[in-house]
Amino acid sequence: MEINIKEGIENQLSKIVKDADSAATHGSGLLPVFATPAMVAFMEQTAHCSVGDFLPEGCTTVGIEINVKHIKATPLGMSVNCQSKLTKVDGKRLYFDIKAYDEVGQIGEATHVRYIVDSQKFMDKLK
Repeated sequence: MEINIKEGIENQLSKIVKDADSAATHGSGLLPVFATPAMVAFMEQTAHCSVGDFLPEGCTTVGIEINVKHIKATPLGMSVNCQSKLTKVDGKRLYFDIKAYDEVGQIGEATHVRYIVDSQKFMDKLK
């Protein structure tokens, strides 16, 4: 499998925080605010989507590590923007810096590692 992904790839996604994204819904708290698990999933999605077009046929990436800080609460109904940057490529390991913002300012940051896998082989190992 030849990996032809270069450092510097950036991506940005936006979403409106809904009840399904809340701490109360995720069980990570009781308040109607953007849940840390929802923010982490959004960060991973942003990184994953950034490299999809550059992967060999039949491959995808899986998250293997994330170090995240949830800095500030975001109320339901507010827009959240997530930005990822691929900072290092080490074989099949992809390293990202990620930041999340709401309409007021930065709400989170993370370093994240994803690993390139052959989708079929990965799933076959689970059988």
